Amino acid sequence: MRYATVANLKSHISNQKKSMEVKIEESWKSRLQNEFDQPYFADLVNFVKQEYATTTVFPPAKLIFNAFDQCPFDKVKVVILGQDPYHGIGQAHGLCFSVNNGVRFPPSLVNIFKEISDDLAAPTPTSGNLERWAQQGVLLLNATLTVRAHLAGSHQGKGWETFTDAAIRILAEERENIVFLLWGSYAQRKGMVIDPAKHKILKAVHPSPLSAYAGFFGCKHFSLANQYLVEKGLQPIEW
Repeated sequence: MRYATVANLKSHISNQKKSMEVKIEESWKSRLQNEFDQPYFADLVNFVKQEYATTTVFPPAKLIFNAFDQCPFDKVKVVILGQDPYHGIGQAHGLCFSVNNGVRFPPSLVNIFKEISDDLAAPTPTSGNLERWAQQGVLLLNATLTVRAHLAGSHQGKGWETFTDAAIRILAEERENIVFLLWGSYAQRKGMVIDPAKHKILKAVHPSPLSAYAGFFGCKHFSLANQYLVEKGLQPIEW
């Protein structure tokens, strides 16, 4: 896989210990270059660099664009939208709802796995690392790509949402037959740019314990997504 350095990030971003080069997968870079050239993105870069230099931020700087790196533009078959990265130590690695191996499953991920098990009559997954999904074409995209440790929402309203809105819009416009799993009102608002005539949109409440019993459990999104992919001649996801 070929990568290209994001010019507006000046090839490096500082974290608490050292400077680290930030790269993004080439097929995404070519389509998002206009965003990198915008003033808001320069402001965002300055904010993010300052945060990594002065406090603890997740995910590690090299994994900020991990969702894009793991799932090239032309390989996307399913999109799952999250909001913030996990803000606990060792959890976030750049894929929404996913945690590193060996990390206890957060409650929303527990509920996602419960629905997978019930929907597909399958064993509960033993690893919370969802790279296995990304490598099959599942874009696991948070609206905000960074967060300060132990402070949910701390990097909201700084420009990430504009950037990820652009990524969703470009994907929805240039591709077709993608399944968008929109869980909760936030993801559903973010997905309003998606044309349902071109793509499959599946909506449910968020898998958080606060709402999962109000419609996430029993939504059957995983079997429905695979059914749609098969109908379009695409390989289903091994959830």
